Amino acid sequence: MTLWNGSFPFYPGANASFPFDTTWAIITSIFLSLLATFIIILPGIRGRGRLFWFLRVVVALFVGAVVLTIQFTRDWVTGWVTANTSYKSFSRALVNADIGLHIGLAGVNITLRGNPVNQVNETINYNEHFAWGFSADYDHSYGEGLEKGLPNPILYVAEKFTTRSSCSMYRQYRISGHYASLTLWMAFCTWLVSILLFSMPILLYGGYMLLLTAALMLFSLLFFFTAKNTPKCPIQFGPAPLKTDYGGSFWLTLATGLLCLLLGLGVIILNSAQPEKLKHVFNLGEGKGEEEEGWDMSHLPAKPSSSEQDVLMVPLDELCEVTTT
Repeated sequence: MTLWNGSFPFYPGANASFPFDTTWAIITSIFLSLLATFIIILPGIRGRGRLFWFLRVVVALFVGAVVLTIQFTRDWVTGWVTANTSYKSFSRALVNADIGLHIGLAGVNITLRGNPVNQVNETINYNEHFAWGFSADYDHSYGEGLEKGLPNPILYVAEKFTTRSSCSMYRQYRISGHYASLTLWMAFCTWLVSILLFSMPILLYGGYMLLLTAALMLFSLLFFFTAKNTPKCPIQFGPAPLKTDYGGSFWLTLATGLLCLLLGLGVIILNSAQPEKLKHVFNLGEGKGEEEEGWDMSHLPAKPSSSEQDVLMVPLDELCEVTTT
């Protein structure tokens, strides 16, 4: 960097972190609206099947919301370190700050928060996102960060993920993120198909699609598992290294995949061992058959009374004599 009119080329103010991700908020609000709608119509369902119906709705919406939300989260791999580090180029001033690294499917988030926040006459609270999606250029985003004059800790961590870096972290995490995102989109499609099959109802094939959804979700975890456990360059701030570990999105995907696996196996086992109980869970038991039987009987003609039967049993000759007299 160069000086400009005797001042450092740093833009004023910090790019502070937003309280929440807007994409995550939109997806959550949509699924919560669907859940509220189903709760409103819940009193219209009769009998004991109301509880099973509500549980099916909650589980189905939870799985769909998780599969769709984790596409846009940025905490598959996370790490924090507290260190005394230089804050700006061409300056010997040191600041004590928390440096965070958050890796998602579509990019990297790097945070810098001072301890305390106000140091060296500035507010140190940064959150920068460097994307590597199909329509994003990571090196271009890194170049824009250099032009803005981002703090040294952020540029140091971001430089580890550039294509020119010898660490190969960009290639490892970018490829892993792309393949994991692809398998999760496939899992979302199989989840939709399972919902359709259960509503038709074709219970056995719905269980098979749940198993496929679980397999795709668990398979997506392998990409980030291999990327994280591959040897790479350390991120060091003096004596303090920045160590990363699996984040909330990784464990949430694992838990949801295991849930789909158990549900799919449960449907398949019940369908072969006790199909009547499975039909009862999906409100296809005896109650529905009784309702259909009662509906059919209502369209039959009424049974004749005993007096009408006696009249019908009178011989034809006697009936003619009665009419003649």
